[in-house]
Amino acid sequence: MQIQLLKENVQITSSEILVNALREDFKAEKRECFGVVYLSTKNKAIHSEVVSIGTLNASIVHPREVFRPAILRSSNSVIVVHNHPSGDPTPSNDDIELTKRLVEAGKILGIELLDHVIVGNGGFVSLKEREVI
Repeated sequence: MQIQLLKENVQITSSEILVNALREDFKAEKRECFGVVYLSTKNKAIHSEVVSIGTLNASIVHPREVFRPAILRSSNSVIVVHNHPSGDPTPSNDDIELTKRLVEAGKILGIELLDHVIVGNGGFVSLKEREVI
């Protein structure tokens, strides 16, 4: 699968900007795909990649896969995004627990997790806006 994430130097100032850049690629995918956008101190994308491709309703993600590229690229912060092939962007308990683990791992490394965005057919959910982060 080839998801074109973000071009470098795109400034991410809201969840909407991120989702608008990614929605079409994620919407078409039939499996859960988990991507990460690596940001500079000014919230400009310095790199983005898909770190996990799962099944119809699950994706296995470990903090080391999320943060290894962040360390190598001297990222200040990250935003994670994944799709729900069912079309319903409502976060699962696993999504919420993963987000909490990533926040804690980021704190240890000094790399902030700014948001976890879940994309569905008709919209998206920002876990930052839901105050999970």
